[in-house]
Amino acid sequence: MLNALSVDVEDWFQVGAFENVIARDAWDRLPQRVERNSEAVLELFGRANVKGTFFTLGWVAQRYPALIRRITDAGHEIASHGWDHVRVHTMTSAIFRADLERARIAIEDACGHSPTGYRAPSFSIDKRTPWAHEVLAEEGYAYSSSVAPVRHDHYGWPEAPRFAHRPLPDAELIELPVTTVEVGGRRLAAGGGGFFRMLPFQFSSWAISRVNSSEQRPAVFYFHPWEIDPGQPRVENAPLRSRIRHYSKLAAMESKLTRLLNTHSWGRTDQVVALERARLQ
Repeated sequence: MLNALSVDVEDWFQVGAFENVIARDAWDRLPQRVERNSEAVLELFGRANVKGTFFTLGWVAQRYPALIRRITDAGHEIASHGWDHVRVHTMTSAIFRADLERARIAIEDACGHSPTGYRAPSFSIDKRTPWAHEVLAEEGYAYSSSVAPVRHDHYGWPEAPRFAHRPLPDAELIELPVTTVEVGGRRLAAGGGGFFRMLPFQFSSWAISRVNSSEQRPAVFYFHPWEIDPGQPRVENAPLRSRIRHYSKLAAMESKLTRLLNTHSWGRTDQVVALERARLQ
């Protein structure tokens, strides 16, 4: 079973946990670590001989076009993560469309082709954004991986389907949600990020195996380049819960990722979407 391996390309100061304590107009004055960390991810993937999808902010693509070219030259997919990590449910449909276009132009200028996949910042497509999938389809996107079908204090759409589906009856757009697993009547997040860092490796690996074998569906896994960077700056004025979530177990992340990549089968998100599209026909 081929699972979708993805990286949300954003710097340490662009995360949702710090959006209320670090102003966007300060970003260019902060230490930039996204390029070095993304290069480390490329090396990690190269050692494991896997390909993945890099959901990239347009803000990053505009400033680091050589990085975007190196990612595509290595055979990975470049997809869109929006312009500057604004949550979709805070936008109108018109602002969302403009955000997509701005990011698309930056990515296209960097690597020479337009993205066909999209991931909303902080998985922020949910029941508050009934227009979002329609806008994505109209803008030519083949798929979205923007829904977390789980309950969480920062995001989530617990009523949403857990696996690939067509959210619109009259469009070919596929929504590929991040992986969850159901245990004892509860739906648990099992698709990476902070959950992967904080929880034992055995849980994540078991969840992926269960989704693959018992449910015969691919897993969708994600992480961020800053998650393998224990030396990043500390944001001391952020809320305690945000600091715990952001900084816990960063030093262990790279070795856990290496183990995960060598335990399961991984590929680009567009490859997995193509297989799921055939399943849905």
